[in-house]
Amino acid sequence: MSDTPSEAEPRGSASKDSGVKPGIDAGEPEIPEAPKVPEGPADEVPAARTGGALSKGDSARGDSGGSGSGGTGPGGTDFEKRKAQARDVDTRDVDTPDLDEDEEWDGPVVESWFADVQAKPPAPIRDATLWAALATGVLSMLLLGDGLALNLLLVAIPAALGAYYAAQAAGRRPHRWTLVWGVGGLALLSVPALRDADWPSFLAVLAAVAAGSLALHGGRTWTGVLFGPIGLYTSLVTGPLWGWSGLRERSGGARGNVGPVVRALAVAAVLLVVFGALFAGADAAFADLLGGLVPDASVSGGPWHAVLFVIGVVGALVVAHTAAAPVQWDRVDVPAGRPRGRVEWALPLIVLAALFAVFNAVQLAVLFGGYDAVLEKTGQTYAEYARQGFWQLLLVTLLTLLVIVFALRWAPRDSSGDWTLVRAVLGTLCVLALVVVASAVRRMDMYVAAYGLTRLRISVVTVELWLGLVIVLIMAAGVWGARWLPRAVLASAAAGVLAFGLVSPDALIAERNVQRYEAKGSFDLDYARGLSADAAPALDKLDEPLRSCALRSIAQDLAGADKSWYATSLGEARARDILDGRPLSPEADWNVCNRLSTELAYR
Repeated sequence: MSDTPSEAEPRGSASKDSGVKPGIDAGEPEIPEAPKVPEGPADEVPAARTGGALSKGDSARGDSGGSGSGGTGPGGTDFEKRKAQARDVDTRDVDTPDLDEDEEWDGPVVESWFADVQAKPPAPIRDATLWAALATGVLSMLLLGDGLALNLLLVAIPAALGAYYAAQAAGRRPHRWTLVWGVGGLALLSVPALRDADWPSFLAVLAAVAAGSLALHGGRTWTGVLFGPIGLYTSLVTGPLWGWSGLRERSGGARGNVGPVVRALAVAAVLLVVFGALFAGADAAFADLLGGLVPDASVSGGPWHAVLFVIGVVGALVVAHTAAAPVQWDRVDVPAGRPRGRVEWALPLIVLAALFAVFNAVQLAVLFGGYDAVLEKTGQTYAEYARQGFWQLLLVTLLTLLVIVFALRWAPRDSSGDWTLVRAVLGTLCVLALVVVASAVRRMDMYVAAYGLTRLRISVVTVELWLGLVIVLIMAAGVWGARWLPRAVLASAAAGVLAFGLVSPDALIAERNVQRYEAKGSFDLDYARGLSADAAPALDKLDEPLRSCALRSIAQDLAGADKSWYATSLGEARARDILDGRPLSPEADWNVCNRLSTELAYR
C-alpha cells in the first residue's frame, strides 16, 4: 500500500500499513509503528526539526494497555527509544511538542545538505561506449603529444559520443540546456585551435570542462551549477572500474573473447607499418604526406604515448560514467536564512545606497566638469587618478554582489509588501552599482591611454564588464523570477571566456599599442616581445627596424617548433605566412633593438 495516509486519517497519524511516520524522508530508517493511541486535534501537530510530523498523542499520551513492549508510557518513553534506535542519535526531551525556532540541531548539518545527492548505480556499459573510450585513447596517444590545438577538439568528439551512448543506456534524454552546455563546451575547445596564446586557451579549456560537466549532470539550481563543474572528479575511480567490469564481462565467453579483437588490431598495425614504410620509401611526396599525418612514434616517445593513451581512455570512461550515473547536485538542500525584520534588513542597505549615490554624483560631476579641476585639486597626475580608482571600484563591485547575496538570504518575505521592499532596495543598489562599473571601466580606459594595454589590464576590464552583466541579470531576475538565474550566470561566464578567446587578446593588445605608437611615438618594445604569434599581424604594421625587433621572439619560437597540422593554431599559421612573405631585417640586431627599447619607452 502507499505510504501516504488516507484522507480519513488526521495529520500526524501514521498509515496503518506503512509503519512510517508521515513527513519522514523515504531514505531514512523506518520507525516501528506503535499501537494505536488516541488521536489529538489536527492543530496540535508540531513541525519536527528532522522533517517528521508528530502528534501530541504520539509524544505525550500512553496507550491504555500500557504494556512494556508495545505501549507508550507517560512522557513518551517508548517513542524516545524507538526514535533513538531508528535514527541512531541521542534521545531528546519530547515532552515539549514544539522545537523553538532558534534551538540548534545536534545532527551533522552540513552532511544533511548532501544526504540525497548520491548517484544511482549505472547501467551496464555498452559496446559503443567501450569503442568510444578506445578511440579517445588512440587519438590522445597519436595527436596530443605535440601540443594543443585542433587535436584537443578531435579527441573530445569520441569522448562526447561515449557519454551520449552511456546516457542513452541509462534512459536519460538530452534537454535543451544539455545541448547548450555540450555545444558550448565544444566551441570553447576551438579557442586553442584558433589562438596561439596560452592564457586564453587555458581559460577556454577550463570553461569547456565546466560546461561539459554541467551537460552531464544537468544542473539547474545554484548548488547544481556550482558543484556540477567539479562533478567529474566523483567518477575518477568508479568510471574506470565500471569500464573494466564491462570489459571482463565481454571477455568471459558470453559475448565472445577480446583476444581475437586484440590480435586483429595487432595484425592491422603491423601491416600498416610495413607497407606504409615501403610506400614512403618509394615516393617522396607520399612520405611527406605520411609524415604530416602520422605523429612521431619513436621508441623514445613510447612511454609518453602510453601515458596519453591511458589518460584518454580513463577520461572517456569518467565522462561516460558521469553521464550514466550523475551525482544529483541539485538535491543539495541548503537551508534558507532566517528572515529579518524590515528595519533590521533595510536600514543598512539604504545607508549603503545613499553612499553609492553620493559617490556617483561626484563621478558625474567630474565627467561633465572635466578632470583638470579634479587633478589640480588632488595633486595627482592623469594616470595616477585612473590607476588609483580602478582597483578599489573593482573590489566595490565584488563586495556589492556579496552584499546582494546575503541580503537575499535574510530578506523579509512574509508578505507582498516585504517583496516590494526587497525589489525596491536591491534594485536601487544594483542601478547604483552599474554606475560604479561604468566609472571603473572609464578609469581603466584613461590608464590604458596613458600607459598602453597589457594582459592584466584587458583581463580585469573583462571581469568588471562581466560583473556588470551579472548585476543586470540579478535585476532581471527581480522582475521575471530567478529560476533561470543560476544557469544564465554560468552561461554568461562561459560565453565571456569564449568571446575573450575569439577576439584574440594578444592581437588586441598589439593593435592598441601600435595605434598609441603612431599617435604619441611611445612603444613598450620589451612587452611586445613577450606576446604570442597572435600579435604578428598588428606588429607587422610597424616600420623597420622596429618591426623586426618586435617580431624576432615570435620568429624564434616558430622556427624551433616543427608541429603537425593538428597541433598548429591559426595564429601560428598566419604568423608563419607573414614572416615567410616579409622576412626579418638583418639590420635589426640586438644592439639596435635595445636602443629602440630605451628610446621609445620614455617618449
